Amino acid sequence: MKYIFVTGGVVSSLGKGLAAASIGTLLEHRGLKVTLQKFDPYLNVDPGTMSPFQHGEVYVLDDGAETDLDLGHYERFTNCVLTKFNNLTSGQVFENVIKRERRGDYLGKTVQFIPHVTDEIKKRLNELTERNPDVNVIITEIGGTVGDIEGHLFLEALRQFSLEVGRENVCFIHVTLLPLIRAAGEIKTKPTQQSVAKLREIGIQPDIIICRTEHELDEDNRRKIAMFCNVEAKNVVAFRDVEHSIYECPLDLRRDKIDRLVVDRLGIESPTPDLADWEHFVENLLHPKHQVNIAVVGKYIELQDAYKSIYESLIHAGVHWSTKVNIVRVDSETINATNAAEIIGDVEGILIPGGFGDRGIEGKILTARYARESGIPFLGICLGMQVATIEYARNVCGLTGANSTEFDKSSPHPVICLQEEQKGISDLGATMRLGSCESIVFAGTKASELYRGAERIRERHRHRYEFNSDYQDQIQEAGLIISSVSADEGLVEIVELPTHPFFVAAQFHPEFQSRPNKQHPLFAGFIKAALDMKPAVPA
Repeated sequence: MKYIFVTGGVVSSLGKGLAAASIGTLLEHRGLKVTLQKFDPYLNVDPGTMSPFQHGEVYVLDDGAETDLDLGHYERFTNCVLTKFNNLTSGQVFENVIKRERRGDYLGKTVQFIPHVTDEIKKRLNELTERNPDVNVIITEIGGTVGDIEGHLFLEALRQFSLEVGRENVCFIHVTLLPLIRAAGEIKTKPTQQSVAKLREIGIQPDIIICRTEHELDEDNRRKIAMFCNVEAKNVVAFRDVEHSIYECPLDLRRDKIDRLVVDRLGIESPTPDLADWEHFVENLLHPKHQVNIAVVGKYIELQDAYKSIYESLIHAGVHWSTKVNIVRVDSETINATNAAEIIGDVEGILIPGGFGDRGIEGKILTARYARESGIPFLGICLGMQVATIEYARNVCGLTGANSTEFDKSSPHPVICLQEEQKGISDLGATMRLGSCESIVFAGTKASELYRGAERIRERHRHRYEFNSDYQDQIQEAGLIISSVSADEGLVEIVELPTHPFFVAAQFHPEFQSRPNKQHPLFAGFIKAALDMKPAVPA
């Protein structure tokens, strides 16, 4: 096994995750099999209980692990299907160490940061290695910034690990910032020098330095960084701000041949990458023939990363139809009984994403009604499916006061209610219905058409509340059709309105399985319906 460790310096949000994912893309196109991993130094066991305002979206893996959103980048940029072993937090590390101490596994020894905590970190690397015998390269991103006190133990563990597996099998890549001081008109290399010096104090010498920059990296600065950071000049790589899309990142890094530098460092023989499929996707993304406006109505709308996978899935589906998707972000709290048309504006589609809590809920319910009555294509996801059901129960079925018990425990018509197995659970972390579950799709429905006749599908879930089975017959008789149920318990998975141009809502999260060249069928159908709303509008 070969290992790549990606660290970051100077400031956060440099794009370490995108750099790691892009390197994975390039190595896969060289014919290598890769998997990616994220080490997060925060003390939360996982991001499942963290606010989207704090950490962006929670990305859910097939096995139900709630993880950092960077794992979404990993899966979208490569062919990896990741598991809980691909994400490790300080919270998990310390939890495991304390459990082992309580069991007496340390045989009475004093439990210390070194070696016991660092051993636990190395253990995860060894576990991932053992579970992926067919993988050629493991790429591990270390969250945070070099110099952060909480990340020091992870870096020390990597230093030890590199010696144990052989330094020739490890490539350290450090991502830093090259700021432009506009008053002086100069790019400054000192922050990069200081960041690498901090890394070298820990005992890690980077093999490759990736420099985030708004401009081209000239040869003088490349040589200066190489000299002061003890690397070859060719191993100083520019990572430029891409103009249009994150999917340009692998092509940008390829300009400095970072994949060649990596395989040479690791002693891997592999052919030059054939990036034709990726280039084709980017070309279609940059030069669409049409455009549509899609309103995303949510409660975390001001934060870009809160609905990251939703936005990327819309992009994937748009490229499939050679369409630029203009996303109109709408705060559901601003919508009331009289202003939905005004606030949402002139759009060809409306999407209500998932979420928790009652803030902005009535605005989402009014949005679902507006989409239904106006004939605007509608896609509801998780909570979006639940509010569509509540709206239909209230305004079509005549069930006054219909609601979810999440928002109104005394509702006379709890059309959405807590799952039976959730009752009595007090802990919030990792206790929901999580991960991939199999569902049955009923023939003759819109869902069946979108899934191309598939009788069974697998989709990822993250929720506590479900469609109340006591109301299934009543709501279906009124016209809202159940087109998919879970294979094990018969829980409602998809509802749709056959009399509407496109009104589909799913309890699961389809955005977690959309890929650049493999768009998700629900998103693809949604964008196609939006395109059909009016004569073609040139991009």
